[in-house]
Amino acid sequence: MPQTNQQISELLTRGVEKVIIKEHLEKRLLAGEKLRLKFGIDPTGSKIHLGHTVIMRKLRQFQQLGHTIIFLIGDFTARIGDPTGRIVTRPPLSDEQIKKNMSDYQKQASVILDMSKTEVRYNSEWWKKMSLADMLILVQQVTYSQVSARKDFKKRISEDVDFTLEEFLYPVLQGYDSVALKCDVEIGGTDQEFNMLMGRRMQKHYGQPSQDVLTCPLLLGIDGRKMSKSYDNYIAVTDEPCEMYGKVMSATDEIIIDYYKLVTDVSIDEIDKIARGIKDGSLNPRDAKAWLAREIVSIYHSKGDAIAAEKEFEQIFKDKGRPSKVPRFKTSKLTYLISDLLTEAKLATSKAEAKRLVEQGGVKIDDKIIDDWQTLIKIRAGMIVQVGKRRFMEIAV
Repeated sequence: MPQTNQQISELLTRGVEKVIIKEHLEKRLLAGEKLRLKFGIDPTGSKIHLGHTVIMRKLRQFQQLGHTIIFLIGDFTARIGDPTGRIVTRPPLSDEQIKKNMSDYQKQASVILDMSKTEVRYNSEWWKKMSLADMLILVQQVTYSQVSARKDFKKRISEDVDFTLEEFLYPVLQGYDSVALKCDVEIGGTDQEFNMLMGRRMQKHYGQPSQDVLTCPLLLGIDGRKMSKSYDNYIAVTDEPCEMYGKVMSATDEIIIDYYKLVTDVSIDEIDKIARGIKDGSLNPRDAKAWLAREIVSIYHSKGDAIAAEKEFEQIFKDKGRPSKVPRFKTSKLTYLISDLLTEAKLATSKAEAKRLVEQGGVKIDDKIIDDWQTLIKIRAGMIVQVGKRRFMEIAV
């Protein structure tokens, strides 16, 4: 059934940065063609965050209109690592790391996409079968000047920073994925435009119609910087309701409107009203964030969870209390270096992160700030370890 002009306008405008070629894609949609849309994600981490969901929510719109979504897990390309936006080579991942990272990707994606109607593929399906002769034929279609013109490589070349031939070939590999899957449309962040255009080039060479490309804006982290695990400024779809709510409330005011537009279903008219209220001072940004937090928690959990998370947040921050339920860390040790305690209690992902948290003044033991990462902590039952404003752990001996 052909889509209406209003549906197509919604598809190609909200949460969309650019469409290549827009007129061609609009024509196919108006004609009622059923399209194959590809979204690729390399399992370089184990969590899907709200930045990924900007694209996945757009895919869901297409899916609800009867189009086929291809959720491509780059288990082969993850071994190389996408060089996009990187000034140094990404350390290679082992098979074990990749397998662990992608173990519950589909489960996380199912929060947004109907996985029973989604084509899940792994690019190792074709890359493990590719011979050296096949690869040489493939790379003949791309010149050094074309790939080196990419700004990431251009910057590294100008600064005399090495990149590997594997990284150089990454856009070619991603481009060929579109050939293998016979894609009509590829969707990704604005930083993926170069790689997705490579798909058009590859398809043309192999006698396929060139895919249209749809780019989505990059969602900033809650601190206004690029969303990254390294900055601990992301919101994962698997975060617990209270943690999710608290992260939104800690976000910088500047990102509020973008979050409304890109990761909620609030109408554009309502969002414009919120933006005007913040600008003219009639709406407190904190109130706008509270509504935003409720909306996001409701999407990934429930309205009841959102209400409970809000009450918990008010108890901790407004009333200066602690959460009603504090997780417990059981140990038989009598002493810990603070960095080891944070790591073993899973309040930090690594000793390096633990050290950073302590040095930034973000760690407390029974409300006392610990500012030396080499501090030796004497363990006792009932002691409360706090990291930042939202994470608490009770020690059980």
